[in-house]
Amino acid sequence: MSIETIGGMKKILGNHAAGPWTKEVDLKSVVPEAFELNGTKKSSFLEMLSESVAQVNGLQQEANVAIEKLVTGESKNLQETMIAVEKADIAFKTINQIRLKVIDAYKEIMKMQV
Repeated sequence: MSIETIGGMKKILGNHAAGPWTKEVDLKSVVPEAFELNGTKKSSFLEMLSESVAQVNGLQQEANVAIEKLVTGESKNLQETMIAVEKADIAFKTINQIRLKVIDAYKEIMKMQV
């Protein structure tokens, strides 16, 4: 259920030469209340996407561990297990919707005539 590797995602994005058409963005200029990513103010789209995928993967791994603990009897807290599973599910659905939107945007750009 979890994403295989972050390196695999970077490899896929690298194969499509995402670097030239991505740029550094200043999140504070776009949204003044924007949060800082790892203490930095600027981040490329690729870095933001990679970090998001890593967070989703982490939530899925936490859910898998919680399920294993529940099944083996190490934990008897069903509520915490269900919360971990739902967090992972919501995060995965969100990142999947982002992926679909990026693909739609790419298709629209490819339709444009120069």
